[in-house]
Amino acid sequence: MAEAKPQVPSSKSSSRSLPDFKQSVKLKYVKLGYHYLITHGMYLFVTPLAGIMAAQLSSFSLENLYNLWDHLRFNLISVIICSTLLVFLSTLYFLSRPKPVYLVNFACYKPEEANKCTRQMFVHMSQSKGSFTKENVDFQRKIIERSGLGESTYLPEAIMNVPPNPSMAMARKEAEVVMFGALDELFGKTNLKPKDVGILIVNCSLFNPTPSLSAMIVNRYKLRGNILSYNLGGMGCSAGLISIDLAKRLLQVHPNSYALVVSTENITLNWYYGNNRSMLVSNCLFRMGGAAILLSNKRSDRRRSKYQLVHTVRTHKGADDKCYTCVTQEEDVDGEIGVSLSKDLMAVAGDALKTNITTLGPLVLPMSEQLLFFATLVGRKLLKMKIKPYIPDFKLAFEHFCIHAGGRAVLDELEKNLQLSEWHMEPSRMTLYRFGNTSSSSLWYELAYSEAKGRIKKRDTIWQIAFGSGFKCNSAVWKALKTVNPAKEKNPWMDEIDNFPVTVPKIAALET
Repeated sequence: MAEAKPQVPSSKSSSRSLPDFKQSVKLKYVKLGYHYLITHGMYLFVTPLAGIMAAQLSSFSLENLYNLWDHLRFNLISVIICSTLLVFLSTLYFLSRPKPVYLVNFACYKPEEANKCTRQMFVHMSQSKGSFTKENVDFQRKIIERSGLGESTYLPEAIMNVPPNPSMAMARKEAEVVMFGALDELFGKTNLKPKDVGILIVNCSLFNPTPSLSAMIVNRYKLRGNILSYNLGGMGCSAGLISIDLAKRLLQVHPNSYALVVSTENITLNWYYGNNRSMLVSNCLFRMGGAAILLSNKRSDRRRSKYQLVHTVRTHKGADDKCYTCVTQEEDVDGEIGVSLSKDLMAVAGDALKTNITTLGPLVLPMSEQLLFFATLVGRKLLKMKIKPYIPDFKLAFEHFCIHAGGRAVLDELEKNLQLSEWHMEPSRMTLYRFGNTSSSSLWYELAYSEAKGRIKKRDTIWQIAFGSGFKCNSAVWKALKTVNPAKEKNPWMDEIDNFPVTVPKIAALET
């Protein structure tokens, strides 16, 4: 957790004749007043205007109304044309509006106790496999001590076995356990019949068997023959929000439909057994998990839905070679396949984030923040003033933040750059601690944490943001349609939510 900055006392000159206004005036209240003035400026302008119009209307006599009617009666053609045009434009507006997309409910899979892997067990497994050098076992120990992961993350059966027995059959078994576990819970929560699902989107980056994962779901739940089925692969940890965006676009052209999104990753066949350190980091961070999300465009579902999708913003930096190669699945010098992480990863992620929020900002930020950002930009670019770039305060636009729990370094950097508090970062940090990096599904464990804590109130706005290979940065903005009562919720946090948050030290040393 970020430490509070110590207060540094300022020294005052005894000869100073004027008070130090920076010390005597709370500048944060000045900024708060500025935001309030700009945000409510329209109301301040409209209110007196409405008063003047009301005063004018109140002076109308019956004779004035009769004269107005007489004027309209003798200009019947103009009235009909204007009325027809107004009706036509109103109809065109309502027909061209995008259909609302509702998140009815979602479910996150919680693995069995037999899959639980403590940090000490992880190091012991690395030692017992015999494929890692002593130096690289120590390297993995250092990574896990600084990772932010706790003692209760999960690994699939094939990796937990001694010796490990990864195979296509075991990888399929992991996929079935995770996906079907999340889907069974989701169908139970929503009372939805599988035959009612019209759109199915599954994303899993590294495991793409034939038949596909989406076909496995169609077969298991006997989904209808004309279902629109998609299987996204190779798109990294941000693929969950790509799936949401794809579902949104499909729901715009297929009325009265349900879209089912399943986000997961498969570890069984993607555990690295070589000694390339850039590939060993993934072993230390990635863990077992998955989520299922039900979306609807039926207006009748608004009453029972939890959230409405407001915006999706996708940023792709793949045209830049450095961005394209910063996360790569490849073979090492010994022929072992793994996912290599470049040293440029944090810089690339920061650049992708900057591009993404530049697009998202005008859609969500209040006018007061946009004016400050624009004024700073003009000062720096046109007037060549030596001032720092203005970082918009996204806390004015969002009540909750779900930042992909990719690793501690990523969360630390975003907390600093977006100027977020420990409370805002808590869902992401606790998800990393409790479940590890579950790839594209981590955002849903984070939202489930906020629900379990009773933090989601009606009309709250949630920002989900994720990074993935390619390199991509994607955002989704949701608005809560109801206050979520944790007493009525079933999610992987509920039976232990009172134990969180916990303090996660920067280095949690393991016994040697």
